Amino acid sequence: MTSPRIIQGGMGVGVSNWQLARAVSALGQLGVVSGTALDQILARRLQDGDPGGHMRRALSRFPLPALAQEVWEAYYIPGGKPASASYKAPPMPTPDGPANLRRLTVVANFVEVTLAREGHSNPVGINYLEKIQIPHLPSLYGAMLAGVGVVLMGAGIPTRIPGAIDRLANHEPATYPLNVTGALADDDNLLRFDPAELSGDRPAAPLARPQFLAIVASDVLARTLQKKSNGRVDGFVVEGPTAGGHNAPPRGGGSLNSRGEPVYGERDRVDLDRMRALGLPFWLAGGYGAPARLAEAIALGAAGVQVGTAFALCRESGLRSDLRRDLLARVAAGQAEVVTDPRASPTGFPFKVAVLDGTLSDANAYRTRPRICDLGYLREAYRSSDGQVAFRCPAEPVSVYVSKGGSEADTRGRKCICNALVANIGHGQVRAGKYHELGLVTAGDDLVNVGQFVPAGSLDYGAADVVRTLLGSPGAV
Repeated sequence: MTSPRIIQGGMGVGVSNWQLARAVSALGQLGVVSGTALDQILARRLQDGDPGGHMRRALSRFPLPALAQEVWEAYYIPGGKPASASYKAPPMPTPDGPANLRRLTVVANFVEVTLAREGHSNPVGINYLEKIQIPHLPSLYGAMLAGVGVVLMGAGIPTRIPGAIDRLANHEPATYPLNVTGALADDDNLLRFDPAELSGDRPAAPLARPQFLAIVASDVLARTLQKKSNGRVDGFVVEGPTAGGHNAPPRGGGSLNSRGEPVYGERDRVDLDRMRALGLPFWLAGGYGAPARLAEAIALGAAGVQVGTAFALCRESGLRSDLRRDLLARVAAGQAEVVTDPRASPTGFPFKVAVLDGTLSDANAYRTRPRICDLGYLREAYRSSDGQVAFRCPAEPVSVYVSKGGSEADTRGRKCICNALVANIGHGQVRAGKYHELGLVTAGDDLVNVGQFVPAGSLDYGAADVVRTLLGSPGAV
């Protein structure tokens, strides 16, 4: 793969959707789909009636038609469900299945990558969070069946992903270690997936191995991944604390500024001399969404930049149009605000939140939402008193979390990011016919600068405007 100047960030749940990734890759840069919660997204798109018939089109290309038909029959609703009806949710993930969820996960990843690859011949990437471990293996296999060109992963230390990619490329069984709080040395906490379980046999022709780019916040982690991974690492995205989504915690401790945000310092700066010494391509992320910053990154030895926020607000993204308009109006009025919330995410990682009415960034909206955990992607796996793997989430009901050995103090300020991020893209759950889940929009500190991509007098722009502006060549796109 020729190193692109621009990697489009793999943002949120369905914000970096197939339309956005396709648009960016068609322009010769690296479009990236978010691989988070694709099982839920496919199930809800089908229950909304599959507008445009895109899911049906991609499902028709899945190499095992019986599995595609299983998914279609389980979730498709002709004409879409009533607005007041709840979505039927796939089962919550567990280490050993259930098997129908693994099959749905394979199919959903295949669908998203297949659609992103339509209409051009350039590579498409997919982004995963290492923290969300249970879906990793079936997700990777589904994306690879669709010909994904690059796998990107952050929010953890993914030393075992390259080896899993190698095995899955040959349709071989793969394993991945599940992090379990309180696990004993002899506990078997390996996640397992065998592609043969999908059809009972193993295809002869190997799949193309995608490149693997690890998303890191330090040169130390990059060096560790290069030396200790069980397969080839092809490069890095070096992400600073101004980037949207989850940020790495400050290395200097837990001090907060006057707004209650984590304070980052000199220890959090990445030594780019050491990054260059690794001999692998790297891209800089977090505040690099401007032509001068791209030029600066290249001068520092980077292959280019990863840009998220600018693409999140363009018309091809999956973010709801009303949220995009409201954020762009705030940018135009000089009122855009992003807060790094150290409490919002159940993961305990700082999480960037755009301040916006009608979302969980509003304190009243947060207080009135019932504490429910029914998607479960960010749950913590822990060893229960009977030696089994169980799950808990600090955003679930406080009494439930405490009964599982969690600390009440850890529940304060936690938000159900899983449901909120799905609501951001127009698929929020409806509860009891009346409560509609609210969104929680993440954005980087660069939000205040996205006006540079917006044509005069407009509150709308496209991926081509972002690429054209960043490359500094008005006639190039």
